[in-house]
Amino acid sequence: MTLTRNVSDITTSDSKKRKRVVFANIDAGIEANECIKVFLVCCPEEMDTADCFSTNPVDLCHFFGEEGKIYGYNDLKINIWISCVSFHAYADVTFHSTFNGSKGITDLNPIIQDICGESLVENKDEFLKTFSTETQFFRNIISNGEVIGSEASKGHDDASYSQLEPEASITEHQVVRMNLSNVPVGQLYNRLVALVHLFVDGGSPVDVTDPKWEIHFIIERNTDLGAETYFKLLGFATIYHFYHYPDSSRLRLGQILVLPPNQGRGHGRHLLEALNSVAISENAYDVTVEDPSDYLQHVRTCNDTLRLLKFDPIKSAISSTSSQLKQGRLSKKTCEFRSDPPAHVVDKVRQQLKINKKQFLRCWEVLVYLNLDPTDCHSMENYRASILGRMKVDVLGKDVGTAGKCVVEVPDDHDMTFVMFRAKAAGTDCTFNFEVDKDRKSQEEQLNHLLDKRMKEIFKIAEKVSLHCSSEAKF
Repeated sequence: MTLTRNVSDITTSDSKKRKRVVFANIDAGIEANECIKVFLVCCPEEMDTADCFSTNPVDLCHFFGEEGKIYGYNDLKINIWISCVSFHAYADVTFHSTFNGSKGITDLNPIIQDICGESLVENKDEFLKTFSTETQFFRNIISNGEVIGSEASKGHDDASYSQLEPEASITEHQVVRMNLSNVPVGQLYNRLVALVHLFVDGGSPVDVTDPKWEIHFIIERNTDLGAETYFKLLGFATIYHFYHYPDSSRLRLGQILVLPPNQGRGHGRHLLEALNSVAISENAYDVTVEDPSDYLQHVRTCNDTLRLLKFDPIKSAISSTSSQLKQGRLSKKTCEFRSDPPAHVVDKVRQQLKINKKQFLRCWEVLVYLNLDPTDCHSMENYRASILGRMKVDVLGKDVGTAGKCVVEVPDDHDMTFVMFRAKAAGTDCTFNFEVDKDRKSQEEQLNHLLDKRMKEIFKIAEKVSLHCSSEAKF
């Protein structure tokens, strides 16, 4: 890691010896993401060209104190280079000058060390050497893993295999399963910590000494006509095995990351499918996800909805629910009807597909919508009322008006609002950040806001699922 100061020589003069009254400059600081750039490089030459992949990291403010800012630098630039060969990192820090303002000067060295972890290499020359000295590092570790998913690839994800001719090679994408407590695998993961911090929002490293943690790598495996095999990391996911009484386990997805150059090509879906196959083959209780992002939840729901469309045991229940929603305009009392799946259907989905109840209810809403005519105003009105009914129960509780209280997040155009609602039972343990308006009209407005957001999510997922089904039908 280098720190470079770009300033011209300043000559001294007698005037500098005069006594002055100096007031500390007010330093507003700079957001970390405004000055940090990440580069993923496959060879040393890419560091001197514009060909390497560059991107901005996720929000890193939590590394920079309570205010999340960097102080005391003019024209600060932090370039973090990560090798796609050895996963070492090198940070190049440049600035025009420093000044000791009202907040002092931020010490960048320990912060960058915290971000990059064990992967950080202090010297640029040493970083460049890793491209030749550790060419087999990833291959030697990944070759010992268990392949739990494989699919042919039509070509490479990028030009990092430029030494190979596509016509003279066989390329496939594989998901490889390994336990993180295995020492070499743990060492590999420790080098990937920089990627977790830089590209997983709120990401933090897992405990590689805990044997209940495993990691699934999605890789590109390329074999040329000379039988030489090349491996490239596309992404990875960490999974924890929780004990479930009396004799099973719940699989929880802790982290999932597809490297930025490889995103949007189905690799995340491939990782989720491999996780589901492990859960089914090992008869886990179910699969859960720890604090999923909106995008991950979208991909997951699309994937699970496609699985459920092929699951015969739920088709009659979907048909029954859809038929009820098509029966003209329901009465006000009936509009409180919630189109939930029967309990035995929920249990069968969990047993055979390992989809937990909360996730199944999300997919169920999409499945019911796919069985309705979106141009039929009456059925869509009933459908909207059924979704609203579920949301009221989720937010307010089954018996609205009792003494308990609950809070729901309502995002607006500028910030996040927290709305206080009355919930089912007195003594419900609810915390809140901001209480808006507790009258019925305000509650209805906020619920309708949430309903509109949920309906848009359902429409988006249904559209994607329909397009996927249409493309499958052509083959």
